[in-house]
Amino acid sequence: METTLITDLTVADICNGFSYSKLEAKGLFGWGGKLIIQPEYQRHYIYGDGKHDADVIYSLLKKYPLGLLYFVKRPDGMYEVLDGQQRITSFGRYVTGHFSIIDEDDKKEKQFSALPKDKREKILKSPLTIYACEGTESEIKQWFETINIVGMKLTEQEKRNAIYSGKFVTEAKKVFSNSSNTNMIKWRTYISGDPKRQEILEEALRWVAEAENDNKRIERYMSEHRNNGDITELTNYFDSVVGWINSTFKDVEPKMKGLEWGRLWRTYHLQGYNPDVLSEKIQKLLADTQIEDQSGIWEYVLGGEQDTQLLNVRVFDQRTKRIVYNQQTADAKATGKSNCPDCALGHENICHKIYKIQEMEADHVTAWSNGGNTDIKNCQMLCKRHNREKGNR
Repeated sequence: METTLITDLTVADICNGFSYSKLEAKGLFGWGGKLIIQPEYQRHYIYGDGKHDADVIYSLLKKYPLGLLYFVKRPDGMYEVLDGQQRITSFGRYVTGHFSIIDEDDKKEKQFSALPKDKREKILKSPLTIYACEGTESEIKQWFETINIVGMKLTEQEKRNAIYSGKFVTEAKKVFSNSSNTNMIKWRTYISGDPKRQEILEEALRWVAEAENDNKRIERYMSEHRNNGDITELTNYFDSVVGWINSTFKDVEPKMKGLEWGRLWRTYHLQGYNPDVLSEKIQKLLADTQIEDQSGIWEYVLGGEQDTQLLNVRVFDQRTKRIVYNQQTADAKATGKSNCPDCALGHENICHKIYKIQEMEADHVTAWSNGGNTDIKNCQMLCKRHNREKGNR
């Protein structure tokens, strides 16, 4: 990777051709049109609170260094801001008349054009220290992660957008990172995250790359499509998953948000379901106080209500287990039988065995799936072998 130190640029140079989108709240271009201030991977402008942006200007007036700026040089000769976008947008906005500061000499609020000439020149002539890099995707990725150690951390998808920036990211962001998209409300009922932080886009990529537990697949997919502005495969896949969710489940519940819908679609979308029957089952399960993990309900019903581990059904507490163990053990000793009810019915070698409490497990006499509650009246202690053989019967 080639890294170039640039020290001959000033604020005036970067502000040449500066443009700012108030609608999108971001700086767009500078340096005579060859600097992209707001690449796809950068967040919206967050300094515009009247303090942070003003602090940037005060630093320039006091000749404080703004710190290093990092640019990436693209193959087409354009540059993108990798780190420093907030600072550049602040001084660009001030020089182009987008906000005012308090002049520390006369305590009056002034836009850039109202400042004394010497102060305007001090700002414009402020030197900048810039590192520009040019290299492969992997080299830029490593460099990017090294310098991204201060300030507001970028999300993983924001980092990916930086590394694989190009036509694909540009087009994908228009759909999945646009908070004004009319579909966004519906999408965010199922997907956790902020579109401005690229988290909806990340989930869409996760689905199409089939990458629930392998983020490298997302990177591979982005690399393969980097210079292709056709995002049809991505949008079609995404629409298929969302369409399946809408047609399969009648009710929208808060616990549906953030589920692994891509994996669930791949596993179950070829099976037929009756939405009315699913809705009735889901509502019953949501009302069941024995279920401690409601987020597992949807996969539980899709899978034919077989895997109760998805629900984390409430277990017996230690006090209940101790009481039941003591009673069973006392009764067993009085009758000369095992304190495990199943062993007591077995052959001579085990029918008289008395187990220690740590050798036993609590069991629902009537299984939860058959309507049994997790209370002391429905609790029995079984030896570990018999309890695990019983399963959910």
